[in-house]
Formats: sequence, C-alpha cells, structure tokens
Amino acid sequence: MPELIDHFESRLGKTIGAWSPPADAVQGRPEVACFRNGRLSGCQAFATIGRFRTPLQHPTLDRHFHLELLACENTRRTTGYGHFPDVLEYLAGQLLASGQAILRGDVVPLPTPLPGGTMTSLYAGLPVYFDDDFFSVTIENGSDVVIVWLIPITDQETAFIRDKGWQAFEDALARQDPDLLDPARPQLDL
Repeated sequence: MPELIDHFESRLGKTIGAWSPPADAVQGRPEVACFRNGRLSGCQAFATIGRFRTPLQHPTLDRHFHLELLACENTRRTTGYGHFPDVLEYLAGQLLASGQAILRGDVVPLPTPLPGGTMTSLYAGLPVYFDDDFFSVTIENGSDVVIVWLIPITDQETAFIRDKGWQAFEDALARQDPDLLDPARPQLDL
C-alpha cells in the first residue's frame, strides 16, 4: 500500500496515528489513519487504509469499485481525535457487510447524530478542497481506488438531496460556500 499512503500523505500531511480494527471485526475491515499538517492549513483528516481490498458494487451501476473513505475537520480540537475515527470504522464495516459502494451524491444516515446533534448523515462527495488528481489513485496491484469524501449534513440537507438531487445540493454548496471542515457548521439556506 505504499502508493496509497504516499497519495494521502502528499495532500493530507504525515500520518500521526492509526487505529486497527477490533480483534472481533469482520475480516477485511480497514485501519483508520489520522493525518495533519497537509496542504490545507488547519485541517485534520481521517482516512480508511485498506478498504479498497474488497470491491463493492454500486446499486445503480454495473461495475465494482475500490474505495477509501475520507473525513476532514478543522484542528480547533484541543484534545483527542474526535468522532471521525469511530464514524469511518462504523461505515467501513457497514460497506463490507452490505457489499455496496457509496459514490458521489449518495447519503448515508448515521446511527446517532454527531456531537451537537444537527449532523445526522454523511454526504459522499469528491474531495474538492484538494486537486483533481487526489480524487483517485492507482495502487500497486493495478486497482483504481476512488477517494470518497464524507461530509456531515443535516436532516434538512438530506431531504433536499432526496427531493432536488445531489447536483442541486452541490450547486447550493458552491453558492453558499460553507466551511465543510467544520462539523458544527450552520445548515445551508435551502
């Protein structure tokens, strides 16, 4: 996996910590790594490492995908790593169990809201805060691995995506330009 680690570290910064799956986890669960001091000033990023090993099918497309999951937040936190390691570990387990990929435009409900209570789902998007070459990487075994950025969203934003579509949601993001590194950001004006 050197290509994958290099790919992450070239944008997200050095790996400062990693969490292995629990001993009783399903075979194939990935690690979750934390990165800091990358290209985005004040950003702390978390990514799965090894999620790509099990290809996943998207329910609407007739092909398989190799994925790694990414979550980013500002580094205002004074202690600990926050909730994203647990969120990524949970979601990686769900994907492994279901065999279904999540891609741009998909919404994944969380079992409980993130701390603060307003962010109840994750939106799967492109990691647009980084260059386009970061969106995917070809690794040692020849697999093309897609990087899926998980953005916390509210119930109202989830309903908007369901009713108007992911493109309308991304248009609203572009117009309103919220701080997507702030998991406690105000809801979009929809």
